[in-house]
Amino acid sequence: MKEIMMKIIGTQMNADMEEDKMEFITEGKLYQKGDSMYLLYDESEISGMPGCKTRLKLKGGTIKMKRIGEKVGIDTEIEFEKGKRYTGYYDTPFGAIEMEVLTNHIENNLTPEGKGTLDIDYHISLKGLAEGRNKLNIQLM
Repeated sequence: MKEIMMKIIGTQMNADMEEDKMEFITEGKLYQKGDSMYLLYDESEISGMPGCKTRLKLKGGTIKMKRIGEKVGIDTEIEFEKGKRYTGYYDTPFGAIEMEVLTNHIENNLTPEGKGTLDIDYHISLKGLAEGRNKLNIQLM
C-alpha cells in the first residue's frame, strides 16, 4: 500500500447551469489487488462529509465508489461506466433517496506508482430532490 497526496476537485452544475466547485488536498492510500487498483481517502469538512471514508475501485473501464462513515448512515455505493446507468440509494440525514447516475466520460491515467489523474463526468438524479451534472477530478501529487 502506497501513501499518497491528492488534490480533489469536485464540480456540480444544477439544472439552472449554476456551478459550485470545491477543492481540497488530502492524504490517501493507493494499492493494487489482482487486476484492480484501489484509491482510499478520508472526506473533509469541505466536502460536507467529515468522518467518512471513500474507496474507489478502478478496474478496466469501471469505477466503483463506496462511502462509509457516520455521516453517510447506510453505505453509499455508485458505479461509473461510460454510457451506462446506475441506480441505487443516496443516504441523507432524512433517509435514503433513490438515485440514478449516467456516466458521460471516464478517464483513468492513474499508475500503481502513485502518479496521474482520474476524471469522472456524470449526470445524477436524486428522485424528487435534485438533478445535475457532476465532475470529479483527482490528481495524485
